[in-house]
Amino acid sequence: MLNGDGLRVVLWVAGCSHCCRECQNPITWDSNGGLPFTDAERKEIFEELDKDYISGITFSGGDPLHPANITEVTALAKEIRRKYPEKTIWLYTGALWEEIQGEEIIKYLDVCVDGEFVVEKKDPLLKWKGSANQRVINVPATLEKGNIVLHTD
Repeated sequence: MLNGDGLRVVLWVAGCSHCCRECQNPITWDSNGGLPFTDAERKEIFEELDKDYISGITFSGGDPLHPANITEVTALAKEIRRKYPEKTIWLYTGALWEEIQGEEIIKYLDVCVDGEFVVEKKDPLLKWKGSANQRVINVPATLEKGNIVLHTD
């Protein structure tokens, strides 16, 4: 429930080049870490997404847009968008929107939380993000308007 609106499936990926100081999950930095993503894990994700009370999926990590992850995460997001058009897709990345807005995966996302975690800007009262520099971006509205539109409750 802390990884986006509602009750969600969360896929934590391994591989991150941002290596933010005091990261909540440094074990995910090594792209060779974690467990293999097999057909069994894919099946489990879809079984969970089949449940009416699941709002959608969140991609986190590590960084889903790390070179070790982006191709497979994009393919999975595309498949989820096609199969579950009513479910939301969130993605957390240390990259900035301005750096990733041209990536294919963007067209499948509902919300993108961008920016590195900055411990000096940490605020436990912030919703869906760890530090004040990060943005919780409403992706469809941002694409429509051509400038960043923040996601609200």
